[in-house]
Amino acid sequence: MVLTISDSRSRGERQDLSGPAVATALQAAGFAITGPLLVPDEQPLIEAALREHAGQAELIVTTGGTGIAVRDVTPEATRAICDRVLDGFAERMRAAGARRTPLAALSRAISGTCGRALIVNLPGSPEGAVTSLEAVMDLIPHALVLLSGADAHSDPAGATRV
Repeated sequence: MVLTISDSRSRGERQDLSGPAVATALQAAGFAITGPLLVPDEQPLIEAALREHAGQAELIVTTGGTGIAVRDVTPEATRAICDRVLDGFAERMRAAGARRTPLAALSRAISGTCGRALIVNLPGSPEGAVTSLEAVMDLIPHALVLLSGADAHSDPAGATRV
């Protein structure tokens, strides 16, 4: 599942470029994709969307709402519904972003688990979102195997519901 978090995009005032870019990158890596769906920058709505889709998808990737603007609340919503936070994902994403722009240090994106679902927050720009996703793409299949309850040494091959 891909969720684009944006007031202007959810109102149809601006075209969503990040969600489709993330969906394309996930499809290229072999994931079956649902979305992108648009959600406004409202913490209760983001939390509700994350909870709903965590019961349906193994992987939820968000784009947008991870900066320091007043309405950027995606990390707070993610943290509120997660059982565990995966600090290493955010560290890798910011390090990859910093190789392209010093502004990557302003990202507050987090990742975590909600039940058996993995949630990954990405920045709102298409380039930043794809760069951040690529930084953790190699970790996602193994994380999904672990969250499924399968043997940690299982082959993670096969399409995953996203």
